[in-house]
Amino acid sequence: MSDVVELSMPDSLTTAKITPTLGFNCFNFIVHQDGKFFSLIDAEESFPQADSRPSGHGIPLLFPFPNRIRGDHFEWEGKTYPLPLDQVPFNKTNAIHGFCLDRPWRVIKQSGHRVTAEFQLSVDAPERREFWPADFLIRCTYTLSDAALSLDVEIENPDSVPLPWGFGTHAYFRLPLSSQSQVGDCLFQAPVDSQWELEECLPTGQTGPLTGPLSELPEGIRMGEVSLDDAFRLINRVERCEIMDEAVGYQITQSFSPEFTQMIIFTPPGRDAVCLEPYTCMTDAVNFTEIETGWQVLAPGESQSLNVTIALEPIVA
Repeated sequence: MSDVVELSMPDSLTTAKITPTLGFNCFNFIVHQDGKFFSLIDAEESFPQADSRPSGHGIPLLFPFPNRIRGDHFEWEGKTYPLPLDQVPFNKTNAIHGFCLDRPWRVIKQSGHRVTAEFQLSVDAPERREFWPADFLIRCTYTLSDAALSLDVEIENPDSVPLPWGFGTHAYFRLPLSSQSQVGDCLFQAPVDSQWELEECLPTGQTGPLTGPLSELPEGIRMGEVSLDDAFRLINRVERCEIMDEAVGYQITQSFSPEFTQMIIFTPPGRDAVCLEPYTCMTDAVNFTEIETGWQVLAPGESQSLNVTIALEPIVA
């Protein structure tokens, strides 16, 4: 299996690079527009080497749960399931980011501008099968166009018992879009209407209104004004967020299908990047089944389709 798959379009200089050997992570997406190159995704130049942190670069794919589950186990339908604490070196107290982002995926179809790979828990990480109530199959397809990269996700339950799940993406968006811009002047906006109360990055189950600078999130906040690692609920039926570099007149847009009801916003310390992470459920949702969190269950033989699309567009006044 190749370490890197490169996608390109005929008669276009737009490209994307994906690593099937480390989570099917798209770690490089460069759009060619108006004779210029715009690099939209942030990753270290050494990625994806064996010692690279899989959750810290590109677009990690988070499944069967995004973000954290409290502690090293959880209860589901009367049974206790242990959880590994080793996916992220600095995290020693909570399971985090699922079982797929640090393992090889199997490429099953590939062309110049499209690639599909899949990951089945019992096949591709059998040592982790005991950690989850059901086996699962996740199949993802990246499709490149002139100025957009689409991720189509299909989740299947191949087991004879119900599959609980949540999915999220963790894209690191690189800023600014031009050397003539300043990262602190870039704007980002997200269609959120409330915030989850967090204690040590885990929700208490309570939500509250957006306050202070966060009240400007639906319209836009400048990167230099906030430092965030926070959880929000998305406004129903508003399925798009934007990151704007007004100095060059372009913006990164991220659109997502309506199954995504939550968002984490993270400004990684010491990096010129912002993470706008659409999730189908909130952090630690498996422990909050008595409230509406987006946590889902697939019956045996059922499937669910999702989409996230990242694009470069001109800013329209």
